[in-house]
Amino acid sequence: MDLRKIIRAEEDWPEAGVTFRDITPLFKQPEALQYMVDTLCERFQASAITHIACIDARGFLVASVMAYKLGLPLLLVRKQGKLPGSCIKQDYTLEYGTTSVEMQVDACGDGDKILLFDDLIATGGTLLAAINLIRRLGAEVVDVAAIVDLPALGGSHKVEASGVPCFSLCAY
Repeated sequence: MDLRKIIRAEEDWPEAGVTFRDITPLFKQPEALQYMVDTLCERFQASAITHIACIDARGFLVASVMAYKLGLPLLLVRKQGKLPGSCIKQDYTLEYGTTSVEMQVDACGDGDKILLFDDLIATGGTLLAAINLIRRLGAEVVDVAAIVDLPALGGSHKVEASGVPCFSLCAY
């Protein structure tokens, strides 16, 4: 299935000069969601991952189904102030400014092998911040997966340069 035929390009959003790759049409087609989840689960089924971490918020949609199908714990990487309890925070820069993500301090730890999932790889800022949080908690990010990669923005290259391989279902 060619997901690029379903994903919508929104020109000049959220600001002039940006082409936003809108994945929401994928969720209107059950066969597209099934394809995404099945393809990702098949890829990581025999891997050594012990947990799936996902990034707020679109990453939650596919990763939660993957965690269910693979019988793995799901870890949340959320925007600052969205998680209760004791959290650690990581600031980072993204294409439109700066922000922070957090994880609960008991989300993962030594010996855990994490698949980190997000909907899209752009400049890599969010993924690198999440990788840093997971490493600070003592776990290892063994793979990053996404629906879309935008290689021209350099994010997947930066993630791979940090020692973590990247996989995406499609690229622009």
